[in-house]
Amino acid sequence: MVSMPEESAIRVERPAKTLRELALDKVRDAIVEGYFRPGDRLVERDLCAQLGVSRTIVREVLRHLESEGLVANQPNKGPIVAVLDLDEARQIYEIRGALEGMAARLCAEQRDPATIAALEAALDAIRAAYATKDMHGVLTQTTAFYQTLFSQVKRHVAWGVVNLLTVRINHLRSMTIKTRNRDTEGPQQMERIVEAIRNGDGDAAAKAALDHVAAACAIAEAVLSAQKAENDA
Repeated sequence: MVSMPEESAIRVERPAKTLRELALDKVRDAIVEGYFRPGDRLVERDLCAQLGVSRTIVREVLRHLESEGLVANQPNKGPIVAVLDLDEARQIYEIRGALEGMAARLCAEQRDPATIAALEAALDAIRAAYATKDMHGVLTQTTAFYQTLFSQVKRHVAWGVVNLLTVRINHLRSMTIKTRNRDTEGPQQMERIVEAIRNGDGDAAAKAALDHVAAACAIAEAVLSAQKAENDA
């Protein structure tokens, strides 16, 4: 009997992501980054051709995105890119403000140099992404900033709640980060969070986090109100 080596030279390695997962990422990014706009129809046949995948995969992707709140199914119209609701957006920002303020306060009370260094690194990466107009990079690094904020104080349940909303948060964030002066004002507001944490000032850290969320909420409200007025015209 021929013994096989422990690591076979002909072993089939499973790809990091399945075709379905890759297609899901592509369509999700296309919606979040504005390639598909709110209200656009998502025709299965067209998506199959664009993605180069089967109709079965496209249907699975659309069902998943519907569960994330990015796709809506309308009678006699089929799947469309969900139109962001102003009241729902306000509620998302309320949740963000409460949880991010709590995490910032705890980070300040902990005052761990490793946490501060990780937050500064993420903030530098956000600024670098803005400088090259890499909006996908801005979204990715902003998520990394907040994940650090929660994970460093072991608030995994709270991060889980925020993470469940991350897709919709990024959908809103993709609009706000493109508005005038946000490339400077956003990082400046986040720098105040880091500075308060560095100083061990929990009250200031929580306030800075809330102020940053409130500013983003005000921008999102203005953008969504303008979109609604345009659609109603």
